Amino acid sequence: MSETTNIAWADSTFNPWLGCTKVGPGCDGCYAEALMDRRMGRVKWGAGEKRQRTSEAYWRQPLAWDRKARESGKPWRVFCASLADVFDNEVPAAWRWALFRLIRETPHLTWMLLTKRIGNAIGMLDEAADAVFDEFVGAGAWQARGPWPNVWIGATVVNQEEADRDVPKLLQVPAAVRFLSIEPMLGPIDISRWLRPKFRPALDPCWSELCNVDWVIVGGESDQPGHRARPFDIAWARDIVRQCKAAGVPVVVKQIGSRPNWCAMRAHGDDQAGEHYCDAYEAHECNAPCAGRCVMLTDRAGADPSEWPADLRVREFPR
Repeated sequence: MSETTNIAWADSTFNPWLGCTKVGPGCDGCYAEALMDRRMGRVKWGAGEKRQRTSEAYWRQPLAWDRKARESGKPWRVFCASLADVFDNEVPAAWRWALFRLIRETPHLTWMLLTKRIGNAIGMLDEAADAVFDEFVGAGAWQARGPWPNVWIGATVVNQEEADRDVPKLLQVPAAVRFLSIEPMLGPIDISRWLRPKFRPALDPCWSELCNVDWVIVGGESDQPGHRARPFDIAWARDIVRQCKAAGVPVVVKQIGSRPNWCAMRAHGDDQAGEHYCDAYEAHECNAPCAGRCVMLTDRAGADPSEWPADLRVREFPR
């Protein structure tokens, strides 16, 4: 929630408001709830709970970032919103309109809007763009004008069921970049059908003739107070990286989580042999050929690439 962030794929985070409601299995160990609700008591999580808009002084920060980005000439990616959801049904529409006015005023920032409610995106984008331009153009200003060049739209999916349901919805949203966040990854997922550009008929609601996923983020789950991270199979991440490489789509491996199933045979210098599930940070009996020499991650979220298998140290971005 600041100019700098530890999130590997962003330069800054911005939260126009705080609070959300859990909508799927990926939300079970929500870090935002753990931080804002249970630890800090800033806002109550859940349906019907009041969202809290952040301060006017805080809202002015992106204007300063935009000036710095203009002066440096370097990309400046802003993750919005790490502690909320831009397309949350329970957020007053006027707040969202104000956010898009801010986005319009900061053209040198790349705004990455990641949501678990991708089905709401087109309608809410149209409403917001109508408000920004103070006009109604029939189909909605967002769809009629085409995507804003500094807005990337992303959907979170955690398993194959969510991918099958939500990726087609994402591909209907006009956006300069469409991306997937597969985090926390809870099972194997095949996304290859959505990675290859496909030419579409002129009347297709996709904004571009080339309608595909442009970027993918993948990661395992980290422990939170009251929630033990679910296992993250390194093979799942390897398969996502393989699918992206085959299609020429950039991919970021954000973290391997608190409980990756990777056991490195340090004694043999082979970081891909003897793979099996290990509980990081906890004493355990290991019957694999590594004879108990399991990698015990020092980064409790598994976010230090130096502790990963070499083939997963991948952090690529759209051009």
